[in-house]
Amino acid sequence: METPKPGFKTTEFWLSVAAMALGAVMASGVVAPETTWERVIGLVIAGLTSLGYTGARLKLKAKY
Repeated sequence: METPKPGFKTTEFWLSVAAMALGAVMASGVVAPETTWERVIGLVIAGLTSLGYTGARLKLKAKY
């Protein structure tokens, strides 16, 4: 089994960064949300994405 690539070289990392950035933009109010719920949803998107990515990397690293 070959060792895993560094995290920043994976597609999952860059997709997670894009989702976290989108969530952060929504949560910060840079794009004027219609309701407070849109900010909350942006914050949830960013949080769940970062947790999901971290969990996936930890699982991968545990194999090695």
